[in-house]
Amino acid sequence: MIELVVFDMAGTTVRDRNYVGIAFQTAMQSRGYDVAIEKINPLMGYEKPLAIKMMLEAHEPVQSKITPELISGIHKRFVDEMIGFYSTTSEIAPLPNVEDAFAALRAAGIKIALNTGFSRDIANVIVGRLGWEDKIDTLVASDEVPHGRPYPDMINKIIAELQISSPDCVAKVGDTEVDINEGINAGCKYVIGVTTGAFTREALLPYKATHIIDDIADVVKIVSPSHSLV
Repeated sequence: MIELVVFDMAGTTVRDRNYVGIAFQTAMQSRGYDVAIEKINPLMGYEKPLAIKMMLEAHEPVQSKITPELISGIHKRFVDEMIGFYSTTSEIAPLPNVEDAFAALRAAGIKIALNTGFSRDIANVIVGRLGWEDKIDTLVASDEVPHGRPYPDMINKIIAELQISSPDCVAKVGDTEVDINEGINAGCKYVIGVTTGAFTREALLPYKATHIIDDIADVVKIVSPSHSLV
């Protein structure tokens, strides 16, 4: 029996018209690295300092220039861009059927958690703007654990905090390859890829999710077949 569903944020539960990728691109450009958005999007599920390091390793020919200070500076610019955007934009919104799915899962006695490659300061702004404080049971961000995705640390922290029986009672939902690998590494019973974000169905297929869906409403059908949004 599923006791907990762990949802990613941008691209999975929160509408993202590539705002995150554009902010990442702007942060990289601030230090002279002009990176195509197509190269950035596949990294968006990762903890952001790690994504920055990976991007620098691909675009900085002098590897000795890739210092913790450079990574930190780019990450600070990214965080500032994201907080500024999410604090003021009228574009912030849940993806279709997300809030109904949250309500249906809770009605079935299933706990809801968010986890994210964002740092906690960005995640808090998003949750606050959407008014989700009372719609979820907990939130864990990548800077609150030793290792971000694809390591299972965030899911393990959520399981401990919410006193979930075992990972076999958990479903993980996300829109990227690294979300899927996180769920697999955590031993989740269901690892559900969703096509509303960075990856198409075809791009998700090689990563061996238990399910790939186009509508978050299908999560309810998978984890609690006796409940639905219909």
